[in-house]
Amino acid sequence: MHSEGILAGEMKHGPLALVDENLPIVVITTRDACFRQQSVIQQHHARKGRLIVMCSKGDSATVCSGGSCLVIEVPQVEDCLQPVINVIPLQLLAYHLTVLRGYSVDQPRNLAKSVTTQ
Repeated sequence: MHSEGILAGEMKHGPLALVDENLPIVVITTRDACFRQQSVIQQHHARKGRLIVMCSKGDSATVCSGGSCLVIEVPQVEDCLQPVINVIPLQLLAYHLTVLRGYSVDQPRNLAKSVTTQ
């Protein structure tokens, strides 16, 4: 699965053209000083993107109206700690996708030999 971090404001400069019904998109939209991703979610809905929205607890009704996307709610904490809370569901997503594809989680492919030797 290809993964790439893109700021919400940069989506309309090219990556939005790649969105279709086969592309899963994870949108992290927790409440902080930069909470403005609602337009990005609407643009992905218009292109029939498969959205997985990570939002603050209690915000699922506002960020994903109509239940047309998968919502992961995380607790709201101080802004400096929010990335630590947000990364846990993303790591679990990566773990479960790896297991579903049949790859070994304990022995990743293409890892440099210098990392794996002791």
